[in-house]
Amino acid sequence: QVQLVESGGGLVQPGGSLRLSCIASRIIFRLYTMGWYRQAPGKQRELVATINSGGSTNYGDSVKGRFTISRDNAKNTMYLQANSLNPEDTAVYYCYAVSGTSSSWGQGTQVTVSS
Repeated sequence: QVQLVESGGGLVQPGGSLRLSCIASRIIFRLYTMGWYRQAPGKQRELVATINSGGSTNYGDSVKGRFTISRDNAKNTMYLQANSLNPEDTAVYYCYAVSGTSSSWGQGTQVTVSS
């Protein structure tokens, strides 16, 4: 069973930065497309960013130019560098892994942007 564990969330002031990590286990990590999604209270889960096995990336419109997704296949780890954070970025951030018909979600890490 795939296991995804997020870390790095917390409270940050507007304009600040955070680096989220997702460590995957029990998968051939390099074969998976990985992604970050987020869900704010009362809203639907939305795409933040994805990175495929070849390293190609895709970003949600609301984070383009501010967030950067990356992966380290040797460490089975995906990252999200989130800069210029604003209160609208407050949400639970989820790690996602997919390959063919196999997909899994992490349990999420809370990011709160507030002064």
